[in-house]
Amino acid sequence: MAEFSIIARYFQSLTTQNIAVGVGDDCAVITPPHHQQLVTCVDTLVAGRHFPLHTAPHAIGWKSVAVNLSDLAAMGAKPHSILLALSLPHIDEHWLAEFSRGIADCCQKYQVQLIGGDTTQSPTLTISITALGWIETGQAILRSGAKVGDLICVSGQIGSAAYALHHPQSALQSALDYPIPQVDLGQLLCGYASSMIDISDGLAQDLGHILTASQVGAVVQLDDIPLADELQQLDLAQQMRYVLSGGDDYQLCFTLSPQNLAHLQDFCSIPIFVIGEIQQDLSCVYRYNQQNYYPQTSGYQHFV
Repeated sequence: MAEFSIIARYFQSLTTQNIAVGVGDDCAVITPPHHQQLVTCVDTLVAGRHFPLHTAPHAIGWKSVAVNLSDLAAMGAKPHSILLALSLPHIDEHWLAEFSRGIADCCQKYQVQLIGGDTTQSPTLTISITALGWIETGQAILRSGAKVGDLICVSGQIGSAAYALHHPQSALQSALDYPIPQVDLGQLLCGYASSMIDISDGLAQDLGHILTASQVGAVVQLDDIPLADELQQLDLAQQMRYVLSGGDDYQLCFTLSPQNLAHLQDFCSIPIFVIGEIQQDLSCVYRYNQQNYYPQTSGYQHFV
């Protein structure tokens, strides 16, 4: 099967509406909405590095889209479309059918379209997706806006995906294979959150990006971090290895003034978990049971 046959059979149907030119030409053509800015990101997943080699192709397709939509959510953007660059060791029609179905299912859930890309042969399965979204001009939520006195919040349980990676077939497997990008909450936080990031490389490392960009410090209450039941059964050191440095959570970490949190809680039905506070001192202090805690690991490292 040739490159263009692969595109036509498995991917061309994923362009459906509101696109001037989609899959099948040299470029896609999109008409931007009035008074909106383009928000775009790209993530690459490499077999054996970003997902286990035995991962189901449907899950690989879903996750490759979801991790990019999570980046858009972290800016408060509304997802619009994706481009796919796919490098395959060989052509496996069953694998391609399931992989493209995973992409389609994630795109359909979040009303996103595949509008272009590229396929080629490579010794290693590699998937690169570029995601595009829109946001009102000047409303993007950056990492650099955290203020002293802001509350540090997360959108859901942390550490579940890292636990599943080390405990195959556990009840938390879906957290690893099928992450849920917090698209609705990301958009809801526009005008409320002072800074935001998605948790992909571990809470400690990703919160650290906010602190560095905002030139502030933090106190984090480890007791207040939401955990799945499986993690609650572990001792503190094991818990924190998954929570602070495990990665692959794709929950949002963001900062809010106490007033904005109170306002949000008046009408927002999406859970928000307060886990700490921004401080003037540039250090990041972790506390558990009112005692300082010193983690032994940092976050996920892309080069080792």
